[in-house]
Parts: sequence; C-alpha cells; structure tokens
Amino acid sequence: MIEFLTGPMLWISLVVCFGGLLARVILYIRGLDWKLDRVAYKPHMSIGLRGAVRSVLSWLTPMGTYSWREQPFMAVGFFLFHIGAVLVPLFLIGHNVILEERFGFSLPTLPWWLADGLTVAALVGAAMLAIRRVALTEVRILTTVYDWFILAVSVAPFLTGLIARLHVGDYQFWLVLHIIAGELLLVLIPFTKLSHVALFFMSRGQLGMDYNIKRGGMKRTAGFPW
Repeated sequence: MIEFLTGPMLWISLVVCFGGLLARVILYIRGLDWKLDRVAYKPHMSIGLRGAVRSVLSWLTPMGTYSWREQPFMAVGFFLFHIGAVLVPLFLIGHNVILEERFGFSLPTLPWWLADGLTVAALVGAAMLAIRRVALTEVRILTTVYDWFILAVSVAPFLTGLIARLHVGDYQFWLVLHIIAGELLLVLIPFTKLSHVALFFMSRGQLGMDYNIKRGGMKRTAGFPW
C-alpha cells in the first residue's frame, strides 16, 4: 500500500497539482484585459512589476498591511498556519527521504524538534482561523460547508502526520492516512479555493500593478484620462 501511495499515486498527485496550477496561472494571465481593467500593463511593465512585488511582499509581512494591523487575531492565525504549511511539507526529513528515493534529489531538512514545533503552530493557527469563523458574525454568515471542508482537508495532513510521529495508536494506520490526506490535498489544490497558493500571487501582483501604474502617480504624469 505504502509503495503504491509513495510511487505511482505520488506522481499522479504532483502532476495534477502542478499541471493544474500552471493551467490556472496561464488562464489568469490570458484573462487580463487592459481595456476592461483600465490598466496599461504592457507599456508600463517595469513600473507595474515593481508595484506587484511591493504588493506581494507587504501581504507576506506580518502586520505589513492595514488589514493585518486591523485584524491581529486573523493575522497571527494566518501566519502560524501558512508558515508551517510551507516549511514542513518541503523540508521534513521523511518527505525528503521519499524525494531522494523516487525522484533522485532532496532539499535541506529541518531538525525534528523544529518540524514538530511548526506542525503544532500550523494546527494552532488553523484552530484560530476556525474560531474566527465561529466567533465573528460577519465571517460566520459567509462561511459554508465548503469552507469547513477546505479547512479540514488542509489540516488533515498535519494532524495525521503528528499523530503518526508521536506513535499514538497504530503507527501504520496513521502513516497511510497521512499520505492519503497529503495526496488528496495536492489533487484538490488546482480545483478549489486552495488554488490561492498560486493565484494569491497573481491577484496581489495585479492589484500592485494597478496601483503603481494607474493610481500611484502615473495617472498624472502619463496623462491617463482614467
């Protein structure tokens, strides 16, 4: 079972994930229309890209935006979860052993104590995001079963991995469940809200280009009528 999950099924999951995300990014770019968006992207690409980078970096910096400063609980939960969600899957020793065996390369690895700490931090962050969905009326009324499903799918690999790591119950069972949960997450990413792992950068970059080209001073200097 594990041989299949870490062999053919892993290949399928990665191809679906990265192939699907690439398609989403291409479709996003092809969907841009300077007349509809009223942003002259190509003629002012360099200044637009500077705005895009600044926009992305500000959102990736804790308290780097007005929204983060206005919602500190949300910000802490967001960064706790996403830091663990990025670092643990990429740099966990166990994952890199599989990379070396199946693909012939590996990445630098985290010490176990740090990986465990980041996993716990990710689970705490997810719990904070869940509490926010319940506690705040304006968020609760917008939350659907689909949103809870996405949160559960995102948390499952961390929870099952931690249980397996701590050898609680049947280790083999939790290990298999962890692998299945991780590969299910990979397959779902391009087709759900989880596609924000790529589209976040596209949308924030587009907004940054918009503000830097049209609203960041060029409206006056370039004579844009809009």
